Amino acid sequence: MKAHLKQSVAAIALVAGVGLAAASAAESQSQIPASGDKVPGAPLEVKRDWGAFKLAERIAAKVKAGGKINYVFSYQASGIPLFSPQYAAGFDTGCKLGNAIYPLDCASIAPVQTDANQQVSQIEAKLAAGEIDCISIEPTTSDSTTAIVNKLMDQGIPVFTVGVTSRGHEFTNFTQVPQLEGETAGKIVLDWMKANNKELKVFAVSGGDPTQFWAQGRMKGFHEAIAKAIPDAKFITTEANGLNVSYDPGQTYDSYRTFLAANPDVQVIENVDIGAEHADRAIASLNKTGQIFTIGWNVSKGQLDGIEKGVQVAALDQRWSDQAAFGAPACAQFLKNGVVLPNTQTLLPVMKDQVAAARTELDRILGK
Repeated sequence: MKAHLKQSVAAIALVAGVGLAAASAAESQSQIPASGDKVPGAPLEVKRDWGAFKLAERIAAKVKAGGKINYVFSYQASGIPLFSPQYAAGFDTGCKLGNAIYPLDCASIAPVQTDANQQVSQIEAKLAAGEIDCISIEPTTSDSTTAIVNKLMDQGIPVFTVGVTSRGHEFTNFTQVPQLEGETAGKIVLDWMKANNKELKVFAVSGGDPTQFWAQGRMKGFHEAIAKAIPDAKFITTEANGLNVSYDPGQTYDSYRTFLAANPDVQVIENVDIGAEHADRAIASLNKTGQIFTIGWNVSKGQLDGIEKGVQVAALDQRWSDQAAFGAPACAQFLKNGVVLPNTQTLLPVMKDQVAAARTELDRILGK
């Protein structure tokens, strides 16, 4: 992993063991930090490794007067199943958390479907209208918002990024480390195999867009962890040719069904984003329950069903709602107290023993 990615490996203690996973997944409290480092000169002037940040005079005047700050959250899409509702709920929570620290006017913006150019255009429009005093951005890719992030920081507007590893000058990148996530997934599967006396040798990796930086890291980490423990393991797909199943539920299901029918020797398939539940369905439709197993990212009712049925080993919760909520308290802490909140994200594996608690937590996040 390149050093310039804004990741703090020490701050991201990924849960690798099944026993630790059980304890962690049972906790429902937010991962958003309540405190951070008081930075010399903040919020007015801050020295970073890339140069100096100077808060825009108009924003400094607002803060001095105790006036409301225009906080904006930009995320990649409002119409993605599973993902978007949890991000929208997280934004609402974050606005409440931020306002408990400093008065904020909160606004969220996002294309309906992922469109990096439209996302940047939306941010530019807000900027031109003078409606951004502090912003949190969930980029589409590691590079898609680098230019606008740096432009905002150069103009004295504090920026935080979430959800995707990024290469800009933001104060904090609140997200996971993809390579370590993949390694964690591999170790969970290996521990599960040992605990359940499973000798599995044929694997595959997949995702909605396997070319993405985070997808590559999750696939590579999984591949390497399995290959290290099982030298004669066979991978039908790797990070070099990961199965592309799309983000559309119907297309994802069809892709898995076709792939598994053509590769009947596959025993474990990793999905690196939101599609594992559709792999679970495809396995059941092919009467392969108990023969093929999955592991996937993010919590959904479909994935929790798959875990209960014994098809899916685990759902790896990267806490979308916390990613979406982070920016508002981060902006409030920085502008009021000169504090930069750190990246404290941890990956929470949900296995069979934690399904009931995970269902309750998912309903809480979605306000049900």
